[in-house]
Amino acid sequence: MTTAAVTPLPGTPAGRSRVHPSHAAMTQLLDTSPMHPFHYRLWALSTGGTLLSGVSMFLLGAALPLLAPAFDLKAYQLGLIGALLMVGTVVGGMLGGHLADRFGRKPIMLLDMLLLVAAAVGSAFAEHWDLLLVMQLLVGVGIGMDYPVGSSYLAEYMPQGRRGHMLAASISIQSAGMLVAGGFALALLAQAHSGDATWRWLFASEALLALPYLVIRLRLPESVRWYISRGRNADAARVLAKLFPEQAHALQEHAQRLGSHIHNVSKLTTHQHGDLRALFTPAYRRRTLLVTLPWFFMDIATYGVGLFTVVLLASLHPVAATVSLIGHDLLATRNSIQVDIFLLLGSLASIWAVPRFGRIHMQLTGFVGMALGMGLLVISTLGHASTPDYALLIFLGFVLYNLFMTVGPNATTFILPTEMYPTQVRATGAGFAAASSKVGATLGVFLLPVLKNSLGVTATLAFIVLVSLLGLISTWAFRVRGRGRTLEQHHRGDLP
Repeated sequence: MTTAAVTPLPGTPAGRSRVHPSHAAMTQLLDTSPMHPFHYRLWALSTGGTLLSGVSMFLLGAALPLLAPAFDLKAYQLGLIGALLMVGTVVGGMLGGHLADRFGRKPIMLLDMLLLVAAAVGSAFAEHWDLLLVMQLLVGVGIGMDYPVGSSYLAEYMPQGRRGHMLAASISIQSAGMLVAGGFALALLAQAHSGDATWRWLFASEALLALPYLVIRLRLPESVRWYISRGRNADAARVLAKLFPEQAHALQEHAQRLGSHIHNVSKLTTHQHGDLRALFTPAYRRRTLLVTLPWFFMDIATYGVGLFTVVLLASLHPVAATVSLIGHDLLATRNSIQVDIFLLLGSLASIWAVPRFGRIHMQLTGFVGMALGMGLLVISTLGHASTPDYALLIFLGFVLYNLFMTVGPNATTFILPTEMYPTQVRATGAGFAAASSKVGATLGVFLLPVLKNSLGVTATLAFIVLVSLLGLISTWAFRVRGRGRTLEQHHRGDLP
């Protein structure tokens, strides 16, 4: 009787079994794999949080002017709705990352989409302002939960040479989501009449976009790296065997040799999953500062500008007082879409630029461009609307800001947390970073309207210049260079 030869896995010698087998065979299989259709399928299904982040931000911005007469809301109440959406993302980021490290990536990716669908439907049917506040808070929780889970899941599956491209492509979906939401908003506002329920349909469209993610994610496999970090090597081998059927027999033998051995390459002595304290140990404290402070400063500017682009454009380029509320909102939404197109262009450029020039380099470059873009808008406010260069400065300022923000910090702040932490606390670290950023987003959403009303548009834009420069300084101060390394190599002792 003859036995078929088994092709050895990468990093696994043929012939005699090792007494202490390594998990490198499994991780190298993931890292060195060419891109297959399942990689693109996993990518598409991991983008739910980023897509719906852009959708929810844009649709709420379009709905805010309609909510004021519908519920007889004051300015501070409108600001509170946007702020609670951001507060929800803070809670969701912390909760989702911790749960994903404890219980796995897939269950939380299903839970957050279920929450999003329910909260979006609840927002659409809200009869009172306080219920709408609660529903928008829950929308934020769902989005915040998906950010660290989706990015960690994606990073753990992508080949090492394509990880940066695919993660940058993932966050670019946020910009695509804003344009998709803009299309929904234009179609609905074009048919709207004063006092109707158009704002309800704006919120309902979020549920329509979230529902397919919930259904199709049911077929996703669990993360292989999460399995081996828990010592569930047989489960990891079964998933890999479906992805690489030619290695099925070798994977089964390798899993038997590993038994329940836990994969741990971190600088920590603990195997505890989701331990927030690990982020502040001497080995990871610098990395935590790198992934939290720049993202915090970026989101103060980005979410404030993004949610209130409609308001800022209207302030910089006023329309006739005789235009109706619906007409004003429709015109402002069109103006917002025109400048938001450059968010998508910058995001697409980041897919090429971030892997080519490195995370830190592009983050520094992006913050410089953000400051310059807002600087042009500051200059525009010092002139007069009748001057020839007024509209050009407004347009160039928003274009420059959106391009550099998305080609740099918007992509890199999303990517870096997935690489700076080991599997045991990867989603926790990414969740803490995302939560920290959304604290900044909450401040931006709440403070920018207050600054605009009390100090004027010029001071508001100058404030955004300042926080952009603070993002630049914090990136330089806490930079960590690990370009070209696998997720495991990022935790070697020579960094930095």
